[in-house]
Amino acid sequence: MVKVLQGSATKLPYPDNFFDAVITDPPWCDNVNYSALSDFFYVWLKRVVGDLYPELFATPLTPKSEEIVQDPNRHGGKEKAKAFFEQMLTQAFREIYRVLKDDGIAVIVFAHTSVEAWESAIKALLDADLYLTASLPIHTEMETRLLARGTAALASSVYMVCRKRLGQEVGEYRKVINEMQDAIPKSLERFWDAGISGADFWQSSIGPAVAVFGRYKKVVKQDGTEVSVRELLEEARKIVAQYALKRVLEKVGGDAYTVGGLDPLTRLYLVWRWTFGGGRTKVPFDAALRVARAEGVDLHDVARGDGLVKVKGGDVWVIGPNERKSDKKFMQAERFASLVDVLHRAVLAWQSGDEGILQNLLTQYSGNDLFWQVAQAIAEVLPEGDEERRLLHGFLAMRGKIGRFGGLFS
Repeated sequence: MVKVLQGSATKLPYPDNFFDAVITDPPWCDNVNYSALSDFFYVWLKRVVGDLYPELFATPLTPKSEEIVQDPNRHGGKEKAKAFFEQMLTQAFREIYRVLKDDGIAVIVFAHTSVEAWESAIKALLDADLYLTASLPIHTEMETRLLARGTAALASSVYMVCRKRLGQEVGEYRKVINEMQDAIPKSLERFWDAGISGADFWQSSIGPAVAVFGRYKKVVKQDGTEVSVRELLEEARKIVAQYALKRVLEKVGGDAYTVGGLDPLTRLYLVWRWTFGGGRTKVPFDAALRVARAEGVDLHDVARGDGLVKVKGGDVWVIGPNERKSDKKFMQAERFASLVDVLHRAVLAWQSGDEGILQNLLTQYSGNDLFWQVAQAIAEVLPEGDEERRLLHGFLAMRGKIGRFGGLFS
């Protein structure tokens, strides 16, 4: 028999250790303001069935004061809204802990690109003494939905399988990092083989990381300083970035040594294209910041001037070679700070038939296998029909014809 109740997630009408499983898809941060959206339907339902269920339609509009949502307008500013959301979400998770049997499982659905949202969710889980034992990415999100257009939206929801943490063990930081370095790639292997890629791959990989450090009541450094969830997730992202680069480059003949030979900006560019695709796909600043940090790049530095990275408002995107034609400093440069800069300039020289610049660049770089592997890898990770992908494939196809400029092609 199915029983439906209306009530608060922070005060469930059930005794301790009651359920074998709790499954929930809660609201996340400021993603959707459900009560406001429901008002449209509420007023019509009240007219139609309000007399049958008067206790459910006692108010003129949907109740909003206890809704667990991060709404600055409702809570007096961004910081207060964030604090309210995290406090109430933790209370709701503590209720799950209370009503769940000691050997029970909780499944919590998450679909949000914001790193801040992830960090809030993980912190709330751990504060409620719940920890992940598995994370399952499932393709559930419509790519044509309004919030997904022109943004780095997820195609998958992540189903986080959690259990009650019954112990109080404290983890030592270096030991926990070593455990993450051992455990995370094993899960990434499964995700990769299952065809999960891009932003979904990054989000799916959070589960295996939390499954390691979430077993501990807290993680501390040698001096006793407690390590934050944010710090631990940043370490996890470094592991994910290294793994993704290695697998992408393996497809074009590279290996772990190839990854080690890449400069940070080229690493970021390749990982960005693999994660977010081509064009002007806009990425929330906090997500872009974390990806850049995983590659050892200061996003604020590279976003200054007319470089690869562009920032406007709260959005970040990376430009391709064609968008750099108007950058006089770049087009007239004789030396470049990164391999991806060299590649972009060489591609533009080939495209415009500027043999002098092309010959000069290829004389310096054509003997470097990384140059061609990076070009091939970027082309491979970009989606079909992408302008940059077509340009790179054309450049690579001309490799033999431009061989007279360098001994590698003789």
